[in-house]
Amino acid sequence: MIRVLVADDQSLVRMGLTTLLESEDDLELASEADNGRTAVELTRQHHPDIVLMDIRMPQLDGLAALRAICTDPDLNDVRVIMLTTFELDEYVFESLRGGASGFVLKDAGPDELLHAIRVVADGGSLLTPSVTRRVIAEFAHSAPSAGQQHPDIHRLTAREREIVGWVARGLSNDEIAAQLVLSSATVRTHVSRSMIKLAARDRAQLVVFAIQSGITPGGLG
Repeated sequence: MIRVLVADDQSLVRMGLTTLLESEDDLELASEADNGRTAVELTRQHHPDIVLMDIRMPQLDGLAALRAICTDPDLNDVRVIMLTTFELDEYVFESLRGGASGFVLKDAGPDELLHAIRVVADGGSLLTPSVTRRVIAEFAHSAPSAGQQHPDIHRLTAREREIVGWVARGLSNDEIAAQLVLSSATVRTHVSRSMIKLAARDRAQLVVFAIQSGITPGGLG
């Protein structure tokens, strides 16, 4: 059972999300919050698997609530999916830095939202297909590189650096496998080992580390 906390200041949005969650046999509503401060408190109290977090909320906005959750060692296994209104919302980039595991547009269809919850709960990360590469490209363009290199980046092998570079371009394991003429299982293994070496909580954070360290598909940029 995947336990989900819904945080949104609009009651109609919360109602729609909770109704959707309650219609699925493998999902359970852990709690709901109408502001960021309450979202953090309820996350600490109920320890859900997933938090659906609106970016713009009163008292404590979604970004601040995200950082509070992702920096709390007691909540290390809680994953946060940010809800955003616009595809290129400026806060999406800050959410990546803050530890978000995925993004879903508020006008996304029910199947897309449910897919996002299940992917992230299974240890993956997700940006909606319409924004994935554009978000990563914008983040790469705006992210400062000087002095940001991950301290353990040297632990990656040449192949791992190459694959992480493709991950940072927004490619899936299957796409990377086709690009490098490898099996998807091999790519998955390299990605998993890279995440362990860099202590990345999920694929989204691996993207952040890669971009900040200047890793490209050819290795280190």
